Amino acid sequence: MKKGNSALSNLTRGILKENPVLVLVLGTCPTLATSTSVVNAIGMGLAATVVLICSNIIISLLRKVIPGSVRIPCYIVVIAGFVTVVQMLVQAFFPDLYSALGVYLPLIVVNCIILGRAEMFASKNGVGASALDGIGMGIGFTFALFLMATVREVFGSGSFAGIEIPFLVDFRIPILTQAPGGFFVFGLMMALVFKITHGKAPVKKEMGCAGCINAEACARIRKEEAKG
Repeated sequence: MKKGNSALSNLTRGILKENPVLVLVLGTCPTLATSTSVVNAIGMGLAATVVLICSNIIISLLRKVIPGSVRIPCYIVVIAGFVTVVQMLVQAFFPDLYSALGVYLPLIVVNCIILGRAEMFASKNGVGASALDGIGMGIGFTFALFLMATVREVFGSGSFAGIEIPFLVDFRIPILTQAPGGFFVFGLMMALVFKITHGKAPVKKEMGCAGCINAEACARIRKEEAKG
């Protein structure tokens, strides 16, 4: 029973309680850039989810083989391989989506959500738990993108998934499809999640190096500079 509860927790925590976008505030750049359209948002969310699940599984399988000193480059190589496959599939079967996502599709390689889960979870847990974590975080990322895109497209463009909404076309708020509107909607969504979770979601109270995937590398650089 306890194992089942743990598996369920790995799957569901990324959806709301530890939503990578609205709680952990990761992947902000692609979130703001691709959430102007529902179609683009879902496409980006699904692409990132596939890469997240596959990379989590492979990194978990190799966690005892990859040397700690080169783990980050190894993670990036694994992630880049899956991103390349996804990018080629999207280009082949969904050319319009590929053009719309532009540079943000290959930039999934350095998405903080994927690299962060590889370092914080997949490298320390089994394959099953890592796969569930990838699914949960992917759903949470896609869900956040979908919500933001719905608000921004409906009220900013007067349409939903590219289909015009007659009674809203003449009452559009164009700024919602621009960067300031994106930050405004982003803030509202974060506040809504905070309200729903009654402030129990894990919020960083201080900024530091403890949770950074590059903390060890930075520490070595500082030591070398101090010696020099």
